[in-house]
Amino acid sequence: MADPFYITTAIHYPNGRPHIGHAYEMIAADAIARFQRQQGRDVFFQTGTDEHGLKMVKTARDRDMTARELADEMSSYFSEMADKLDISCDRFIRTSEADHYKASQAIWQAMADAGDLYLDRYEGWYSVRDEAFYEEKELVEGEGGEKLSPQGTPVEWTAEETWFFKLSKYEKPLLDFYAANPDFIRPESRRNEILRFVEGGLADLSVSRTSFDWGVPVPGSPGHVMYVWVDALTNYLTGAGYPDDQERLARYWPADIHLIGKDIVRFHTVYWPAFLMSAKIALPKQVFGHGFLLNRGEKMSKSVGNVVDPMALADYYGVDALRYFLLRDVSFGNDGTFSDEAIVTRANADLSNSFGNLAQRTLAFIAKNCEGKVETGRVEDADGVLIAEVENACGGFIRAFEDLSLSQGVELWMAGVFACNAYIDAQAPWGLRKTDPERMHAVLNTLLRAIRRLAVTIAPVVPGSAEKLLAQLGPQGDADFRIAPPTPIFPRLELKEEA
Repeated sequence: MADPFYITTAIHYPNGRPHIGHAYEMIAADAIARFQRQQGRDVFFQTGTDEHGLKMVKTARDRDMTARELADEMSSYFSEMADKLDISCDRFIRTSEADHYKASQAIWQAMADAGDLYLDRYEGWYSVRDEAFYEEKELVEGEGGEKLSPQGTPVEWTAEETWFFKLSKYEKPLLDFYAANPDFIRPESRRNEILRFVEGGLADLSVSRTSFDWGVPVPGSPGHVMYVWVDALTNYLTGAGYPDDQERLARYWPADIHLIGKDIVRFHTVYWPAFLMSAKIALPKQVFGHGFLLNRGEKMSKSVGNVVDPMALADYYGVDALRYFLLRDVSFGNDGTFSDEAIVTRANADLSNSFGNLAQRTLAFIAKNCEGKVETGRVEDADGVLIAEVENACGGFIRAFEDLSLSQGVELWMAGVFACNAYIDAQAPWGLRKTDPERMHAVLNTLLRAIRRLAVTIAPVVPGSAEKLLAQLGPQGDADFRIAPPTPIFPRLELKEEA
């Protein structure tokens, strides 16, 4: 039976339409999931929407609709984006689903049974936008002297009866766990940040609200709904079958990777492991906090008016060109910048001019000059050298993807493409057609092998294009297949006029 691999994105908060940052996280997770399937793993890949909390209630009120109606509408936009961007998720979870309510109440009960929940009064600073509580020492001063969260969002003083989770009890267990599992938090910069935060001391965490009712009801405590992060984080367990499907849970839990944005690392590496420790459930193997996408080097915000719709980009430049750019040009784990010019430049240089042109001229030559079929020819050392270079490039891609060095993997793959282009120019099959047809066939066979290997390897990054190219190459080993005049897989992109 195949080795299981469970990967999740953060579930996206749908109080607004999806932006390019949501798309980037989905695309990266999808490439990793597709790669792991290629390696023979039994992959379960989950994404979805996180639909409860005060922010949803306020947004719905502003739009004169119920929170449920807002969740239904907004969640559909995220689901459509997943379809549009060729995201191969096995489940698109919504936290308003019945099985998720059951899982959230089960983990709550497990934490209560451990003696880690108590009723008290909460007074403190709360950011509606972050759905997060902050201590006085964490706040920063805004330009007008107002108090802001560390993320720069407004905070308000709240006071209400609430259930508390004994987070302080888990300070040492968490530090011990980080020490024993150095790869639990990646990259290293995020790990160091969390170590400093936990070493600074943990206060108990308010985990229920009574000021609104859009959330998972707290079992046995009428009027209380769970703090949105308790229920949001539990989605990862819901997808794995918790609490009822023990066979599925044993197969997929603990998750291999929670892939998230760097702004929510604390929730995933402090609160979530503490909840799991309390409930006596195994901790995920790794939390990877990727960087932000910046629009021409600037953080995107509605007020600046530079928020980018990923659907519009995909429609104009093509899904695979967008996927390729994001995975090739953004160093995974760091912030990255993008622009229309950068997408066009990268897609044309790598996909159209290099790989696409290589495939196009090879297949077109075979269709035109060999009636679509290549015979065995006279093999020379140069052929073996090229195949070795391509294998080396594709092996580098595999090792880099195993380590989540995604951009480095694509860069190593490109070395194989460059080797093929140097080979076809040096061997010049168009010249050999008249002078040495036997040698020509060997060269073309070598190129077909190399192109197939490159197409299969890059498929997790550009799945639709790779599939089309492999269809043009035909089934491997099919002696009767004839290559037809090819359709270009990667047409050259033009910059949008307004860009």
